[in-house]
Amino acid sequence: MNIPKTLDCIVIGYNEVPFQHYESFLHNFGENSEAYRDLKFSFVDMDGVKMDYVGLLNHVLRAADPQGRSELAREGVKSGDIPNLAAAYLSNFLRQRGCVTRSVNLFQHEKAKLAEYLAQDPLCVAITTTFYVVNMPLHEMVEFIRAHNQRTKIVVGGPLIANHARNYHGEALSTALDDIGADIYIVEGQGEDTLLRVIESLRSGAGLAAVPNLAYAEGGQFVRTRTAPENNSLDENYIDWRSFSDEKLGVTLQTRTARSCAFKCSFCNYPTRAGALSLASVDTLEREFDSMLELGNVSNVVFIDDTFNVPLPRFKDICRLLIRKNYGFNWFSYFRCSNSDEEAFDLMTESGCKGVFLGIESGSPAILKNMNKAATIERYANGIEALKRRGVLTFGSFIVGFPGETEATVNETIEFIRETRPDYYRAQMWYCEPGTPIHHQKEQYEINGDGFVWTHATMDSNVAMDHIERMFLEVDESIWLPQWSFDFWIIPYLIGKGISAERFKPLMAMAHKLLALEIASVSGASKVALQRQYFARGVESAARWLRPAGPARGGRSLGMVKRVRSGSGAPRT
Repeated sequence: MNIPKTLDCIVIGYNEVPFQHYESFLHNFGENSEAYRDLKFSFVDMDGVKMDYVGLLNHVLRAADPQGRSELAREGVKSGDIPNLAAAYLSNFLRQRGCVTRSVNLFQHEKAKLAEYLAQDPLCVAITTTFYVVNMPLHEMVEFIRAHNQRTKIVVGGPLIANHARNYHGEALSTALDDIGADIYIVEGQGEDTLLRVIESLRSGAGLAAVPNLAYAEGGQFVRTRTAPENNSLDENYIDWRSFSDEKLGVTLQTRTARSCAFKCSFCNYPTRAGALSLASVDTLEREFDSMLELGNVSNVVFIDDTFNVPLPRFKDICRLLIRKNYGFNWFSYFRCSNSDEEAFDLMTESGCKGVFLGIESGSPAILKNMNKAATIERYANGIEALKRRGVLTFGSFIVGFPGETEATVNETIEFIRETRPDYYRAQMWYCEPGTPIHHQKEQYEINGDGFVWTHATMDSNVAMDHIERMFLEVDESIWLPQWSFDFWIIPYLIGKGISAERFKPLMAMAHKLLALEIASVSGASKVALQRQYFARGVESAARWLRPAGPARGGRSLGMVKRVRSGSGAPRT
C-alpha cells in the first residue's frame, strides 16, 4: 500500500457492531423491552443461530452455491459496503485544503488497513457518528486505535455528539463523553471546518483553546470552547470523486444535493440541528456527476437528501441534466409525493430513477396533522400509483405510536398499506426524543418518558409495539424490510452485486415468511418444518441465477431494476 510519509487525518466511516454483540446488548434489557421487541423485526432464529437479514442472505447464497464457485457466494454481501458519504465528504473537504487524508469505510472489515495507516503516525483519526444513537459502536474503534497508536489524537463529531450536548449538561455531559474515550469532541451541526482547524492546531502545536466548537478533557475536567456556527458552501465543497480513483469504491455511490430539510415534521429535530435548507447549484451537481462518470464503473447513485424533489423546479432541472448528459446512472432517493406532478414523475423515470423511499409515516389524516406533515393520504396514494405505473420501486416508512395514536388510527395505516400496496414497507415505534418539536408539547399530549419507553394520553410504548406486531401479521400486500443492517438503501448496493430487483423480491418474500414465524411465536417442530420449507425455496430461487463466473461487475445493464436506510439526512462529521 502506497501511503505518504506524513498523514494528517484518517477518517472512519462506519462501524456496524457484529449483530450477535448488539443483540446481546439489547437482550440485557429483557426480551419484552421495547428496544428488543423492535430489534426482533430485523432477525430470524434458525437452528439456534440468530441472523440479521444480511446474515440470512449470505446463508442462502452459500447454500445455493456450496462449492463457492460464484464470487457472490464466496465473498458474500456486507451491510454498508458502499462509500460512507460522511467519510468521503470529509476526506474531500480536507484534501482540498492541503491535508493528507485517508479513509476507512467499514471498520469491521478494514482493520488491517486502519492498522497500516495508524503505523504512519497520523496527527488524528476523525470518527463520524451519522448513524449512531448510543456510544457502543465507538468503544471498539477507540480501543483499536489506542492499541495501535497511543500518540494519535481521536476526534469524534456528528449527530451523536450534538445529541449528547443538547440532552446532557455539566457532569452528565462529561460522563457521556468520557464513556466514549476519545480526545477531542466536535460539537457543531456541520463540523468540517472545525476539524480542519483541529488538524492545523495539532500540526503547529498551538493548542486547542482557540479552536471553536470543541469539548476536550484538560486538567481532569472537560473544557468547552466558544461556539462559532459553520455555514460551509455546498457549491465550493462538492465531492470530486476522481480524488478517490485509487480506491475501490464499487459501482454504487451516495451523494447529496442539499443540506437540512425544507419541512418541520414534529417528530424530527434534523432541521433544528442543520439550520435552513441549503442547496447546491445544478452546475455544481453536473461537475460532481462528471467526476463520478470519469471513474468508469459507477452505475448506481443514491441521493440522501431528505427532500430531494424540493423545490420542484430544481428537481426537474436535475432530472433534465441527467437525461441531457446521458450518464446512465440508476438513481434512488427520498421522495415527497406532496411535491410532485405528472411531468416530474415522467422526468424522474426517464432520467433513471429506479426506487424511492417514501416517508409516509401514517395512514391517518389526524396523525399526519399531529406530525405536521405536509402531504395528505390522497397525495401519497396517488403518488404510489404513479410511481408503480412507471416501474419505480416504492418503499413506505411508517411510525406507530405518535402522540394521538389510537387503535383506530393504526387501523387506518394498516388499511392504507393494504390498499396502496407499496412494494416494501416498514413500521417503527415512535422514538420519544427530547428536542423534537412534539416534545415541546409534552404537557398537551401528556408525554412521559423518553427513547423507547414512554406513555402519552392515548397510548404507551408497549401497546405501540403490540400494534406493530399486529400490522406485520395482517399485511400481506407489501413485503417488510427491516432497519438493522439492511434497510431500503441496501437495494442499490445489491443491484451492483448482481442481485437485481427481480432476484431480490423472492428472497425478501422468503425472509418475510421466516420473520413471521418469529413474530407469531411459532415454535417446536412446526417452526422447524416451515423454516426448512421457506429456506429451501429461497435457495432454489438464488440457485437459478448464481453463476460460477460471478455476477456482472458494474455494467449499466444491471440497472433494469426498481427502488430504494435509514440513514437519513446529509452527512455530519
